[in-house]
Amino acid sequence: MNRYNKDPKVGAPALQSTRLLDQLRERIRYLHYSLQTEKAYVYWARFFVRWHGRNGEMRHPRTMGQAEVEAFLTMLAAERQVSPATHRQALNAILFLYKEVLGQDLPWLQSIGRPPERKRIPVVLTVAEVQSVLALIEGAEGVLARLLYGTGMRLAEGLNLRVKDLDFDRHAIVVRSGKGDKDRVVMLPHSLVRSLRDQLAKSRALWSTDRASQRSGVFMPHALEAKYPRAGESWAWHWVFPSDKLSIDPRTGVERRHHLFDERLGNRLKAALMHSGIAKHATVHTLRHSFATHLLQAGTDIRTVQELLGHSDVSTTMIYTHVLKVAAGGTASPLDTLLPAH
Repeated sequence: MNRYNKDPKVGAPALQSTRLLDQLRERIRYLHYSLQTEKAYVYWARFFVRWHGRNGEMRHPRTMGQAEVEAFLTMLAAERQVSPATHRQALNAILFLYKEVLGQDLPWLQSIGRPPERKRIPVVLTVAEVQSVLALIEGAEGVLARLLYGTGMRLAEGLNLRVKDLDFDRHAIVVRSGKGDKDRVVMLPHSLVRSLRDQLAKSRALWSTDRASQRSGVFMPHALEAKYPRAGESWAWHWVFPSDKLSIDPRTGVERRHHLFDERLGNRLKAALMHSGIAKHATVHTLRHSFATHLLQAGTDIRTVQELLGHSDVSTTMIYTHVLKVAAGGTASPLDTLLPAH
């Protein structure tokens, strides 16, 4: 979500909305930010305004400046004790509000203090633990879990896969609009071919039902729905992992079929971890960490792993080398020279 410091957009149209939060949503959608980013930025903008109006006097952000922004961020750190990542997200949202919505690119915007990023050693499952957990997750969630571990994709990237993104002939998957709005290509595991074809058969059954019922097509990214009005109804653009229920598109109000909800795999993974007796704080993202670590353990070049993960800087990928040092035992303890192993 750290996009507020991108090069300024030239020729952004005048805002049509009159209410502040509607203006914020309008600008976010114009810049093609994700729905997740939209919800987060709207939340922090609303919180910022309401916190400064807690004594009964509501003020527009245009009448506030550096002192008010810093006071809000100080409150988050000192009273709410939010994490550095949450602190940065709140700052990014407020800077976006001032620069992109209110059109204020003032010097103090860049002088606001930013909490340093903390490098954490990621939680990684062993190969045996991954095998144990995956064996307990069935259905579409099971296919998705295997796909995430087998390719290193993020959860959102896996959920957003369209039928046309799977290339069975070349055993490749095109990951579109990943983090940073970048595309990349990852492997399509040979061991998943049959499961993915079965999943596509289930997806096509839902697609056929929607077409027979003349339902609205699936969501189309950016402005493609306006450019190709019928594309969302095509099989090529249908979800690989569609939800079995229809839902209302929060941005358009149109009832259509969305992909699986994010929480479904997380809940199944949590249950599998408990059933396996694995005492690690693992999440769906842990499958991605495990993918990278296991590739490096197998001798894969770190630059290749970087490309597969979609990291723009190899230093981000280097964190997994620290995991390998821990897994290898690192430097021998002097205690081991005194006492036999038990």
